[in-house]
Amino acid sequence: MTSNTVTAFAPASVGNVAVGFDILGHALSVIGDHVTATRSATTGVRIIEITGELPREPALNTAGRAVQSLLAGRTLAWGVELAIRKGIPLGSGLGGSAASAVAAVVAANELLDEPLPRSALLTHAIEGEAVASGSRHADNVAASLFGGLVLTIGEDPPRCMLIPVPSSIRCVLVHPRLFISTREARGMLRDVVALDDLVRQSANLAGFLAGCYTNNVELIRGCLEDLVIEPQRARLIPGFAAVKRAAIAAKALGCSISGAGPSVFAWCDGQDAEAARVAMSAVFRTQGLECDSWIAPIGGNGAMITERR
Repeated sequence: MTSNTVTAFAPASVGNVAVGFDILGHALSVIGDHVTATRSATTGVRIIEITGELPREPALNTAGRAVQSLLAGRTLAWGVELAIRKGIPLGSGLGGSAASAVAAVVAANELLDEPLPRSALLTHAIEGEAVASGSRHADNVAASLFGGLVLTIGEDPPRCMLIPVPSSIRCVLVHPRLFISTREARGMLRDVVALDDLVRQSANLAGFLAGCYTNNVELIRGCLEDLVIEPQRARLIPGFAAVKRAAIAAKALGCSISGAGPSVFAWCDGQDAEAARVAMSAVFRTQGLECDSWIAPIGGNGAMITERR
C-alpha cells in the first residue's frame, strides 16, 4: 500500500577520503539529515519547512531539485511537499547537501505507486547535490545513499562499488565550527596537476584500495595521503597542519580534509581512535575554535526509511 507521508534519514559522509577526489566517499552514520515527503493536492514540489538559512525555492535547494528530477516526465495528479530537518552543520564538509538530496529522493520515491530501485535514485540525488557544489560528482551522494565505503566510476550513468574495509578501523571526525562553501572551495582548485603528483596520487589510490581489499592496514597507512587537493585547501582550515601532525602522532593511519572542509577525518585502529580524537580536538582549541567530534566504524548504513503514514 502506497504511503501518503514518508520520512527518510540519510547519513553524513566523508568525501574524497584523501586519495579519491570526487570518486571515493564513506558514510558517517552517527549524524545525518531527515526529510519528510508528503503527497499534496497541488502538483509539483514545494518546501514547506526547513531548518537553517537555506533556499525554499525547490530548484535552488538540493532536496527540492532532487525530487524535481525524480518526478520529471511523470504525469501525476498530485505533488510533493518536503519538510527538511538538518542534522549536519552547514558548510561542514560532511556531505550535508548530499544527505538532504538523498533523504528527499528516498522518501519521495516511496510515495510513487511503483517506486524505483535504490540504484536508480543515484542520478536524481546527484542532480540535487549539483545545486550546492556546482558540479555533478557522486562521492558524498553514493556513500549517503548506499552506506559503506563507495567507489564511483564514470558519470552517465555512474557505477558504484562497495569497497571492503578492515573491521578494526574507525573514523575519527573532528568538525571545527567554521563554514566553508563547497562551491568556493572547488573554485580555488587548479585545473592542471603536475605529472609527478598525478603518478604518486594514482599510486596512493591503488595502494589504498589494495590495502582495503587485502585487509592490509599497514598498506592503507602508507597510502592514505592526498598530494593534490589537500595542499590547496589546507589554508582554509586554521591549524590544519598541526591537527594532522597530532593525529599521526597518535598513531592514526592517515588524516586529511573531509570533503571541502573544514571537518578533518582520520582513520585509526580502534584502540587508537580516542587518543587521536582528543589530540586533534585539542589543536583546534588552541586556534580558538570550538569543535564537535565523533568516532564511528567506516561506512555504516546508508539512507533508510524511519516513518510511514
